[in-house]
Amino acid sequence: QQRKDLCADCPIARVADNLGDSCTLLIIRDLMEGPKRFTELQTSLRGISSRTLTNKLKSLEKDALIQQRVKGGYALTRKGLALQGVLDAMRAYGKKYL
Repeated sequence: QQRKDLCADCPIARVADNLGDSCTLLIIRDLMEGPKRFTELQTSLRGISSRTLTNKLKSLEKDALIQQRVKGGYALTRKGLALQGVLDAMRAYGKKYL
C-alpha cells in the first residue's frame, strides 16, 4: 500500500501494478499471436491452475486488455495490442542480459 501511495502518479508503477506478474504477461504474450481458447492458454502456461488462469483472464477483461470472443476464446483489445512494444523490449532485454 505504501508504494502505491508514493508512486500513485508514476506511469511505470501503474503499469507494473497492472501487469506485474509473469502469468499475466505470458497470457498477453500468447494472445499477441492471435485469439486463444482457455485450454490453449492453459497448455501454453504449464503449471497454472484453472482457477488462477480464470482469475487472471477476468482481471485482464476488467482492465479492458482482453475480450471474450463470441465464438469462444480470448483476444486482445486495442489497449492490449498496444503492449506489443513493452513485450518486445522485455524480450530484447531478456535475451541480451539474462
